[in-house]
Amino acid sequence: GATDAVWPLRFDRPEGGELVMAELRGRPLLINFWATWCPPCVKEMPELDRFASAHSATLGVVGLAIDRLEPVKQFLARQPVRFDVGMAAVAGSELGHMLGNVSGSLPFTVLLNAQGALIHRKLGETHYDELTGWLKSL
Repeated sequence: GATDAVWPLRFDRPEGGELVMAELRGRPLLINFWATWCPPCVKEMPELDRFASAHSATLGVVGLAIDRLEPVKQFLARQPVRFDVGMAAVAGSELGHMLGNVSGSLPFTVLLNAQGALIHRKLGETHYDELTGWLKSL
C-alpha cells in the first residue's frame, strides 16, 4: 500500500544524526508534515508536542519538515518538541502526496496503525483532543 513508501526513508535530523523510519515500524505512528513558514503548522506544534508526550507509550510521533535546515533549527530552539523531527524536503512532499495530500498543502497529518495501515489523515491544523480521538480506532 501507500504506506510501504514510509519505511525505506531516512531523514537528517536538525540536531544532527539520522531519523530512520524503519526503526519506528511495528507500532502506531503519527506523521505530521509541517514547515516554519506555515502559520497553522507553527500554531499546532505545542498541541502535537503535548500529544506526543502524553501518548508516548502508545505510539511514535514524527514531524517531517518541508523546509530548510536553518529556519527549522531556529524554530526548534524557540519551541522545542519532544518528538523526532526529520528534514524531509522534496522526499517529504512526495511521501505526503502518496499518503493522500494531493494539494501539497500544510500541515498534513496521518496516523498509521501498528500494521502500517493508514487509518486517519487530515489536511489542516489539528489539536490535542482531535488526535486523542484518533487513538480510539487503533
